[in-house]
Amino acid sequence: MNTQPFHVIGIGAGFSPNLKANVYEAARLCLFFNSKLILIHVGDFSTEKQDKLEEIVAPFIKEGLSYEFVFKAGDPVKVILTTTEQNNIDLLVLGAAQRENILKYYIGSIARKITRKAKCSILLLIKPSVERIPCDHIVVNGLEDARTLQTIDAAFYVSKKLSASRITIVEEIKQQEVAVQVNDDKSLREATIKKEKISRREDHRVKQIITEVPEDYKKGISINTQAIFGKQGYSIGHYAEVVRADLLVMNAPTKVGFWDRLFPHDIEHILTELPTDVLIIQ
Repeated sequence: MNTQPFHVIGIGAGFSPNLKANVYEAARLCLFFNSKLILIHVGDFSTEKQDKLEEIVAPFIKEGLSYEFVFKAGDPVKVILTTTEQNNIDLLVLGAAQRENILKYYIGSIARKITRKAKCSILLLIKPSVERIPCDHIVVNGLEDARTLQTIDAAFYVSKKLSASRITIVEEIKQQEVAVQVNDDKSLREATIKKEKISRREDHRVKQIITEVPEDYKKGISINTQAIFGKQGYSIGHYAEVVRADLLVMNAPTKVGFWDRLFPHDIEHILTELPTDVLIIQ
């Protein structure tokens, strides 16, 4: 298991109103994770642009930040994806946008395409801040999947580096697993007993995964498990929103094709309405 999952962090450095806040968030993570920062500007180089970016990262350079600028014109999605691969970026930071008139955040078309195609982990920020906002509660998926151990390990790594106090591992269980039609007291009891058995099974499985996480990552952290019956992706997103989690950590999707976008599931539910900052582990 990789005990240092993020060696190089990348961020798109477009000159938007959130530029400073986004760069501050990424630079802080680099210092916490002891990573290098690569700022990617989709556009031609100019001394004025570089000076502006230098000015923004200046406070972090004093703290030992290792960084590099990449200026490259072209299609934003292609430029960011190719730069990510060419520079061995492990974690790409992307900003989200708020839907008009409602307090819901979603991924814009460019960021959504990057999220679907990127071969590295992605951090989606809904409210980047120049001043650091502490990360206290992390929610992570506990799906029965070969990649879940790596995802849970990464969640504990992040919690340790950001000094979070709580981690909740959510086991999303498809409602079909109960497979009991409730129409009287007897069938209700059968459904309840079956749910309890499935919950105990999932809880045991997740606790086995936790034993494989380095002990140092688990010190001083309250660890909880939570079984939820419902639609995968939607259920955990709703849970993270209800408990006001500071970060939601998810497995990357295995594939996203035409039918996946037409009938959203798993990570697509999260991308539609972000409940909080989301870290997708590749």
